[in-house]
Amino acid sequence: MVPNCPRALFLLLLFLACPESRASQENTCPSGSLGSRLCRGKQLKWEAKPRELTLGLRFQNCLSKQQLLSAIRQLQQLLKGQETRFAEGVRHMKSRLVALQSSVSRAGPDTPPVSCPALSTPPDGRKFGSKYLVDHEVHFTCNAGFRLVGPSSVVCLPNGTWTGEQPRCRDISECSSQPCQNGGTCVEGVNQYKCICPPGRTGSRCQHHAQTVALEGSEAGDLTFSRAPRCAQVERTQHCSCEAGFHLSGAAGDSVCQDVNECELYGQEGRSRLCMHACVNTPGSYRCACPSGYRTLADGKSCEDVDECVSPQHVCPRGTVCINTGGGFQCVSPECPEGSGNVSYVKTSPFQCERNPCPMDSRPCRHMPKTISFHYLSLPSNLKTPITLFRVATASAPGRPGPNSLRFGIVGGNSRGHFVMQRSDRQTGELILVQTLEGPQTLEVDVDMSEYLDRSFQANHVSKVTIFVSPYDF
Repeated sequence: MVPNCPRALFLLLLFLACPESRASQENTCPSGSLGSRLCRGKQLKWEAKPRELTLGLRFQNCLSKQQLLSAIRQLQQLLKGQETRFAEGVRHMKSRLVALQSSVSRAGPDTPPVSCPALSTPPDGRKFGSKYLVDHEVHFTCNAGFRLVGPSSVVCLPNGTWTGEQPRCRDISECSSQPCQNGGTCVEGVNQYKCICPPGRTGSRCQHHAQTVALEGSEAGDLTFSRAPRCAQVERTQHCSCEAGFHLSGAAGDSVCQDVNECELYGQEGRSRLCMHACVNTPGSYRCACPSGYRTLADGKSCEDVDECVSPQHVCPRGTVCINTGGGFQCVSPECPEGSGNVSYVKTSPFQCERNPCPMDSRPCRHMPKTISFHYLSLPSNLKTPITLFRVATASAPGRPGPNSLRFGIVGGNSRGHFVMQRSDRQTGELILVQTLEGPQTLEVDVDMSEYLDRSFQANHVSKVTIFVSPYDF
């Protein structure tokens, strides 16, 4: 073996330069420029045997440095070409796979969105919601005289089923809720009731004073409510007449002009109301009266609420806010919930609280409401339903992606099924009154709006709505 010579590298170079086996050759260089240069000054012997090739080398001296570097450069160029062809083959294979995938996708049918079976409106009831896709809600309520049997709301699940069975409406007794006030007697009708009021009371539920008698201290025969007729003798016949607002009663020669009680006459069923609130009979006429907290308008019949909150006098103590209601006012002081653990809130306006930033590892904190807002509404009694009372919506900040899914619901309060929450569009939910309210009473309902991004919970916001119901229907 020749010292200081990289024999293994030389054998590799020589093998690449002479890749083909030949018949027995002696003292002959292989063809090719590389083989010729490598064989200068050396004696080579090739022997071809069956199934194997034996290479015998007799070195006189090693290659020079320049010759070896030249051979290495040629091998590098060879490998670079192989690498280029391999990369081109991989790119071609990738493009073929992409084309195949696209062809399969076009050929296959599109997967339809998951939906739940259609729901019908229950007899003697109403249905809110007409979309039956995943996560959509449908709400139900019954007409007056019926009660709901089953869930009031159902949600479409990803497996194409609803969270509950479709409810139905069952007939109930109208008088079971004791709608007649002040000692009135309730009489059942067909899907309705009628109140027989005691003396001195009037209205559909005997809720108003029937001020249709003489003034206090007067009797039926008081001259205030009677007049002597005006009579004239015409051809031996006496003709008598009365002033406007009085009618003639009694036998001939003993007749009297009695006052016409317009309040009683027009208070009968089927006749238009003379007054928005109370009718007071007067001799020969009548006048309208409004309850405390209201003023009579120029037409003498209508009543308008007095807004005590705009009074120059301070009607509420310091630190509270005045809220005008039908016939009165309320002094409110919204307070943020007390902090617990690592959850705390700060008041950012008189009617809104915001949660302080949560620690990175606090999952319960992030599921607490991000904002809590307070809202106050004033409603008359017997408002026609259904009617939208309140809307809640979201809007993304400029430059920031907003949620791509919202969920709305009622999460608290004492509403007892008077309200439903329904989506009106992609970004808005509506609080709808579905049952008639009678005052005076105060209702509270907590509305939740949860934000989701790619089905991942982001944040939720709670709106606490307080509703003051007036005892009057105006």
